[in-house]
Amino acid sequence: MPKTPKKPKASASAATPSPRRAKRDGQATQARLAKLADAVVALAEKQKDPFVDIPIRALSNVSFNEKTRYIEMGDKTQRRNFFNYGQAKRFMQTVLVASKCKQLVDEDKTASIRQIYYLAKHTIKGTNEKTFDDQDESDPVLEDLEVALDSLREELHIFASNRGNLVGPITLVDSGNELDCTRMGSAGYAVPSIVEPDIIQFKKCKAKFILHVEKDTVWRRFYEDRFWEKHNCIVSHGSGQPTRGMRRLLHRMHNELKLPVYALLDCDPWGYYIYSVIKQGSINLAYESRRMAVPEAVFIGVSAFDYERYDLSDDVKLGLDSADVKRCKQILAYPWFAGKRPWEKEIKKLVRNGFKMEVEALCNKSLSFVTEEYVPAKLKDRKQWLD
Repeated sequence: MPKTPKKPKASASAATPSPRRAKRDGQATQARLAKLADAVVALAEKQKDPFVDIPIRALSNVSFNEKTRYIEMGDKTQRRNFFNYGQAKRFMQTVLVASKCKQLVDEDKTASIRQIYYLAKHTIKGTNEKTFDDQDESDPVLEDLEVALDSLREELHIFASNRGNLVGPITLVDSGNELDCTRMGSAGYAVPSIVEPDIIQFKKCKAKFILHVEKDTVWRRFYEDRFWEKHNCIVSHGSGQPTRGMRRLLHRMHNELKLPVYALLDCDPWGYYIYSVIKQGSINLAYESRRMAVPEAVFIGVSAFDYERYDLSDDVKLGLDSADVKRCKQILAYPWFAGKRPWEKEIKKLVRNGFKMEVEALCNKSLSFVTEEYVPAKLKDRKQWLD
């Protein structure tokens, strides 16, 4: 079993239930929203063209910080002007969504991203023009607002659907309710989208590490085989690419409870990408990497070398198509993968193999092979890890 650092005891303050948002956080968010509005009003009063500067969320404005080991957003921005015919609607939508978020913060209420769409949607008086035609318009505006204000969506009191669960020896307080995550039934603890310290506090934790798996079907095997009990760990899943709530919770448990994070994902470009998002952050949310990424996370499988290493059958093979190969080349070109010889060997091996493998395919050996033999062997042999 890998050595892990000692965990600090949870402080009394960390265990104190706080079902309402911390006022200082709400005040900070209110101040950012008010500053945005004041700047627009000040320009209008001076009869100048009101604008909002939005940082560009694209690979061209992202860099990899070698020191912190996560993706960071650059300083390139795009100005959104009111008196620009091509930008006027987007400018007004940005200010409109900001006003709805301000209302939520003022009233200490939360809304889903879908509810924000309906709160902001209306027909402009005297016209047939709607503020939003569909949610595909409002969601990017909300993301623009987050990065412009340097605030998490959750700090703007916006939540997304719950996706992802965990089980293991940790007791936490969720909105004032104390929950033992070893006693949450067969579904485990459903991770909410808002997991900030004023909502969720860690009370007790006996776990030595976190095993994060890709899918709920894999998680269920670990749950039924009580892997978390035998190995004294937390087992989590994100239903594919983990949501912001899951990533934020992994970040918090790693940093606050000093729990190592081990990722068990499919042997394909998507599995590699999911690991990259957990470890370095995502390009689209580069501005929040410092609060979501876990640079110390390691990939323990499934590896392209495991086919021979574990004498797997041809029945586990899934065809690798041209799109997969293209995606592999893109991943290798990412600055956070480039130059890492173990990862270069891994991805080149996948392409040479000509096939990919799912974690579920390990049950071809036996139903509990993944929990009883594969992962225990991986945890013992650090040479099989990818960092």
